[in-house]
Amino acid sequence: MTKFMNNRRDVLRLMGTGSAVMLAGFPTVPAFAAASARSTVVDVVGDAFHINGKLTYPGRVYRGSKIEGLLFTSRMVNCIANDQNPETRGMWAYRDGPWDPERNTNEFIAALPLYRAHGLTSVAFNIQGGSPMGYGWHQPWQMSGYTADGQLLPDYRDRLIRVLDALDAAGMVAILGLFYIAAKPALKDEAAVLRAADEVIDLVCQKGYTHVLIEVGNEVDLAPWAHDIIKPARAHELVSRIQTRSKGKIRNRQGRLQVSTSILWHSQIPAKLLESVDYVLFHGNAMATPDSLRSRAKDIRAMPGYHGQPLLINEDDHFDFEKFDNDLNAAVQEYVGWGYFDYRQITEPFEDGYQSLPVDWGINSARKKGFFNALAEITGTTKA
Repeated sequence: MTKFMNNRRDVLRLMGTGSAVMLAGFPTVPAFAAASARSTVVDVVGDAFHINGKLTYPGRVYRGSKIEGLLFTSRMVNCIANDQNPETRGMWAYRDGPWDPERNTNEFIAALPLYRAHGLTSVAFNIQGGSPMGYGWHQPWQMSGYTADGQLLPDYRDRLIRVLDALDAAGMVAILGLFYIAAKPALKDEAAVLRAADEVIDLVCQKGYTHVLIEVGNEVDLAPWAHDIIKPARAHELVSRIQTRSKGKIRNRQGRLQVSTSILWHSQIPAKLLESVDYVLFHGNAMATPDSLRSRAKDIRAMPGYHGQPLLINEDDHFDFEKFDNDLNAAVQEYVGWGYFDYRQITEPFEDGYQSLPVDWGINSARKKGFFNALAEITGTTKA
């Protein structure tokens, strides 16, 4: 198994050499590429993901299960976040200073080569962030990257561009979420939702990004969503709008952005939604056992409207990486990509969690080491 690099010196050593980090199945990509040179292209081909024209992890098999074509991700939803509420902003102070959104983003970017060197194919984040305290409906902080009428805030725009540039240079995919259910300030109406989506999609197209997958909304089947166009019955409208708006503007196989939206309970995904998405996003949080995950993957593939797209769990808070049977291995057995979701609980140290602010973006906790260790083994990752 891969020996982990656990401190800032190792991250900076990787990034400062100027040489490429070799990851099984990926072309060599300099640690720092010019922002205008798009190094990474993601494509959905049949039931698999391709990066730069090749299946991910080509030829890789793990415990008899095919790995090539899968996407592995980590939920790092607050990597461009800020809290604009002065009453809660102080909650996110660092040990050595006040909360700083620029520091947060810079330290995330610095860690990307470390994640990639251990086999991570993508990261998932959201312009409206996600709860910095894990679960809970009472979220008084203000972390949305939009104004109430759907304008993208300038500082969020700048951090978004920096993160997308860094992911592209690192040979990684961005799973870019547009909407989060509890975000404040809330978008005031459907027109604001459409404006926000259009602004982000136009920015991605104008910048020529070819490594971006769109997640319209996070867990759109939760009841409290305020706008029907985000909910499952109408979600296909936003999916189609983004596909159409980006058509002819992205230099990938499809010539447009590849779009989905994520489901939590997934008792029955509407056929129109399954027909429209380029890949199927569902979450593992609500599934009690690895067998539940296996059953859900089979159920989705049998649903009306499903037509052979890749399946990806972009959020799962079940770990047990030391066990032979866990959610990550169950996903692999069903040919489903898997996403690590780790938040710091109130009794846990700073090193834990990639969602709770402030974030230690290193691989410095037992859970983080467990995930990246398992990922390196599954993907057969080697490092230069």
